[in-house]
Amino acid sequence: MRELREETGVASAEVLAEVPYWLTYDFPPQVRERLKNQWGSDWKGQVQKWFLLKFTGKEEEINLLGDETAKAEFGEWSWMSPDQVVELAVDFKKPLYREVLTVFAPYLQKDSPED
Repeated sequence: MRELREETGVASAEVLAEVPYWLTYDFPPQVRERLKNQWGSDWKGQVQKWFLLKFTGKEEEINLLGDETAKAEFGEWSWMSPDQVVELAVDFKKPLYREVLTVFAPYLQKDSPED
């Protein structure tokens, strides 16, 4: 929740589910080299913990400057379907995103057309 607030300004959310294990991915060589030049250290990849959240606030709360304690990490946002998230992700992250969506699938199913 702290990370969400720092990066998006959002504090109005509830946790619906958690991937019960840590997920990892490696950066492709060209990305790894670019990050090494940009950040000054060699990063192999990332280890992440994923949560499914329900946004309970109003869109006006979303502020990509976050809580302004750090440089903005995002330039824009939009609501989209889980399939669109995977489709728009960089190729090396798509398998991880698919795995996350598989774990969260029971929570993403619509109960009726009105949902």
